[in-house]
Amino acid sequence: MSADPYEPVPTPWERHSAWLTPAIVGLLTAVLLVVSFPPLHTPEFAYACMVPAIFWAYLRPRFKVYAWTLFAAQAVGWTINLSWLHPVTWVGLLILGPIVGAWTGVWYLAAWWTMPRMVGRRTAVRLLAMLGLAGTWAVVEWTRTWVFGGFPWMPLAATQWERLSVLQVAAYTGAVGVSFVIVATNVAFAAYAHRLFREGGVGLSRRSQEFLLAMFLLLVCLSVMIQETAHRSRYTVPFANVAFVQPDVPATVKWDPAKAPAIIQTLTRTTIEAGRLNPDLILWPESTTPYPLRGGDSSMVRYVEQLSARTKAPMLVGADAIERPSPGTEHYFNAAFVVDPQLGVQTAYYAKRRLVQFGEYIPLRPLLGWIGKFAPLGDDFTAGDDSMPLIVPMSRGAAAFGVLICYEDLFPRLARDEVLSGADALVVVTNDAWYGEGAAAYQHAAHSVLRAIETRRPVLRCGNAGWSGWIDEFGSIRWVQKDENGSIYFRGASMASVTRDQRWVGRNSFYVDHGDWFVAVSAVLAVMGAAVLGTALPPEPDFGKDSSEPREIGPLRGLF
Repeated sequence: MSADPYEPVPTPWERHSAWLTPAIVGLLTAVLLVVSFPPLHTPEFAYACMVPAIFWAYLRPRFKVYAWTLFAAQAVGWTINLSWLHPVTWVGLLILGPIVGAWTGVWYLAAWWTMPRMVGRRTAVRLLAMLGLAGTWAVVEWTRTWVFGGFPWMPLAATQWERLSVLQVAAYTGAVGVSFVIVATNVAFAAYAHRLFREGGVGLSRRSQEFLLAMFLLLVCLSVMIQETAHRSRYTVPFANVAFVQPDVPATVKWDPAKAPAIIQTLTRTTIEAGRLNPDLILWPESTTPYPLRGGDSSMVRYVEQLSARTKAPMLVGADAIERPSPGTEHYFNAAFVVDPQLGVQTAYYAKRRLVQFGEYIPLRPLLGWIGKFAPLGDDFTAGDDSMPLIVPMSRGAAAFGVLICYEDLFPRLARDEVLSGADALVVVTNDAWYGEGAAAYQHAAHSVLRAIETRRPVLRCGNAGWSGWIDEFGSIRWVQKDENGSIYFRGASMASVTRDQRWVGRNSFYVDHGDWFVAVSAVLAVMGAAVLGTALPPEPDFGKDSSEPREIGPLRGLF
């Protein structure tokens, strides 16, 4: 039989849409995810990074196609975002990227279920469903702080680390509140696009209540910023002149005993350079000394004490500690110590509370201990359990510094505990040299911005070879240590004048006092949003004016 001459000829798009649509949505999702995060300076893309996938969910794609497309997009995007891991482990990168992608990608399954059920519903139902989706993201993001030991690297709020206007709400809700607003805005953009291109609204009928609600949430964030940061210069008072020492010791020689004399020589030279600046405090990064400052060779203790006396400045140094509670028993700690120029190394020290899996310990060692045969992990470190700040005597009086070591500034609860224990400021000592001169240092620093805003405390960061600097109570990056070429990766010492905002001296933020209350609110919104939509999928609505076919727009024919 011959083909019906009146049969519409399908366009190339219509013939290939079964694979072309998932390919385009997946590609856009992965690309927008990558460009939203540091080290790129394009955080505005975060407000649209979910829009392609959310809009596609409106069109009722098959579950398996949607799920696998978004899993692949998230796995690729997160593998690229975490690509700084490759100098340490390619295998770890290729495992961790898809795991984080699948973890965050769970949210898209909620979007696939929700969006078709929003079409044609009353305004109140749609808005509650939108808030429910944002709340679902907040809950999923919160689980990353504790499930499997926790890996909350790069929450969505971290995309805005250089945009303070939206971040100030974190002092009340924690960083998840910022992520909530960003996700709500993505849903709103997709809803607006659906109203324009699928529902064919004209004039006032084009108005999207979802979009108006998202704009209201953004205005709330902006009003908090204006209220809390306006005229802050009149409340600024000096706090301390702090010297940051970057010894830039390569990770490959860090634990080589033969390199210990060279490391000590480097520490001496850079610290004396810092001492010439007449600082109130000298900071060293994580695990700086080649030998422990407690439980090891006493000559290392004498060395740092003589160095502090020579510079006439107290020092806060990262170094290991060994405790022997009983004969034949040793516990290793990644720690931080205060060295007084008159009194020497103080007895009290901070021990890192959140250890890096497969870096500082092997989880479930009886089952996974075989990994040590393929990676030089050595013995497990022991986690500390004390959040008491370290007291440092300075020219303007003693100050309490809450210490966070390595990636501990990823965990909001740890910073909150330090402030609840009386910290005047937070100090992050870290060593990102393991990961080269890529994105790791900038992505890591973004978390310190979030912690500063949540706790309303200055954050001082000292890295082995970048990113070193300080951040004020409102997340403003006030100073970054750089060389004459503008690079953060170098060996040397510099000093910054750190200030405080009088309004927050001895005062806690709402988030510090009340913790993750917003996560509970988000969970309630997620349940309510699902409940009001019901379980049954309504019939696909007819958006055509004079036919039963949906309205199609130009080159998007077939996709929309």
